Amino acid sequence: MDQEIHYKLDYSKNLFTIAIDIGGTLAKVVYSPLGSDKLHFHTIETEHITKFIKLLHSIIHDHNNSDYSTTQIIATGGGAFKFYDLLNKEFPLVKSIDQLEEMESLIKGLDFFIHQVHDEVFTYNDQDGMQIIPKVTIDNNKCQNEKYENNDKIYPYLLVNIGSGVSILKVEKPNVFTRVGGSSLGGGTLWGLLSLITGAQSYDQMLTWAQEGDNTQVDMLVGDIYGSDYTKIGLKSSAIASSFGKVFQNRRLSTASSTPSSRSNSTPSLSNIMMLSAKDCSNDDNDLLKRSTTSTLEIMDRNKKFQNSDICKSLLYAISNNIGQIAYLQAKIHHVQNIYFGGSYIRGHLTTMNTLAYAINFWSQSSKQAFFLKHEGYLGAMGSFLSAM
Repeated sequence: MDQEIHYKLDYSKNLFTIAIDIGGTLAKVVYSPLGSDKLHFHTIETEHITKFIKLLHSIIHDHNNSDYSTTQIIATGGGAFKFYDLLNKEFPLVKSIDQLEEMESLIKGLDFFIHQVHDEVFTYNDQDGMQIIPKVTIDNNKCQNEKYENNDKIYPYLLVNIGSGVSILKVEKPNVFTRVGGSSLGGGTLWGLLSLITGAQSYDQMLTWAQEGDNTQVDMLVGDIYGSDYTKIGLKSSAIASSFGKVFQNRRLSTASSTPSSRSNSTPSLSNIMMLSAKDCSNDDNDLLKRSTTSTLEIMDRNKKFQNSDICKSLLYAISNNIGQIAYLQAKIHHVQNIYFGGSYIRGHLTTMNTLAYAINFWSQSSKQAFFLKHEGYLGAMGSFLSAM
C-alpha cells in the first residue's frame, strides 16, 4: 500500500530519515526525501520481513543515492526490538538505528495528523457518509498550561489503536497520556480466524468478502428470537443477538445430500489438509484416521451452505462491535467525549468504520463521537519520524 501527503518539514539535521513501525501483523514505513515536501507511506505484512528489508534498501537507493552513512532508521513497535539484530546486520553502514517507545510514537503521530494535516480526520456512517473535520491548530506551549482555555475542546481524547491487538490510550494533553485498557481481540484475531475458516490469502481479500457478505445467514438476530423488535429495551429486530448463532442449528438441518452453492466464494475444499498418510499407521491409528476423516468430510459437506463473504462479515461485526463497546466503556469511565480509532485493522473499510461508529453512538446515546483518520495505520511510524526531525 503506497500513499503520500504534502507537508513542509524541517531538515535541520540533514539526515535521510526512515521511520518504521513493525507490529505483529504489519510493518509500516514513513520517509521523506531530503528537500522534499512529500511524506511517503508503505505497508508490508510482517511475516514477509525479508521483503520489508528489501523495501528499506530500495528506499535508501532510490531516495538517498545509496548513501547509508547519512541515513538514520528510527524504529518503533514490538518488531523494533524483535528484529533489532536483523536490522543491525542488514544495515551496518547507516548512521544509527534507534528504538522508540511505541505508545509515545502513536500519540505524537496522532497529534500531528489531527493538528497539522488538512482533511485527515473524518467521521463516517452509512447514512451521512464521510464528513471531513477541519484540522485544529493549537499552540503546544500554551496547551501544556493547565489553564489553556480551549483545552477542553481538544483534550482529553481516547486513542483506540487496533492492530493485532487493541490498546486504548487516554491523552490529557500533548505528550501526556495513560494506557487505560485494551483487548487481545483485534485485527490479528479477525485475520487468524478467517484464515482458518475461509482459506483467504490476504487481509484485503477478507475485507472485500465482508463488504459483499450477508451476516444474517450466520448471525442470530433479535427478530429471529422475538419475531419482531424488542421495543422494551430498544432493540430492533435487525440487531445481532448472537454472532454465529445460526450456524450450529443450520448445520444440523443440512444433510450430506445438500446441493453445493454456486457462489464463487463458498468455503473451499479442505482436501489440501487431508494429506496424512495411513500407510505407516498401526491398525488402531488407521481406525482413528477413518473416523476422523469421515467426521471431517461430514462437517465439510454441512458447511457448504455457509459462504465466505457471510462468515467474513459476521466475524468483522463481532470483533468491531466488541471493540466499539469496550471503547465506549473506557470513554465513559474516564469522562472522554472524543474517540479516535487508529491502526491497520480499519484500512479505510466502510463496514468496519460504520460498525465502530454505530457502537459508540448507540451505547453513548449520541453523547460521544467516533473519529477516523485517512492514515490510521501509520500513527507509530509517523510519530517516530517526527521524533527524528
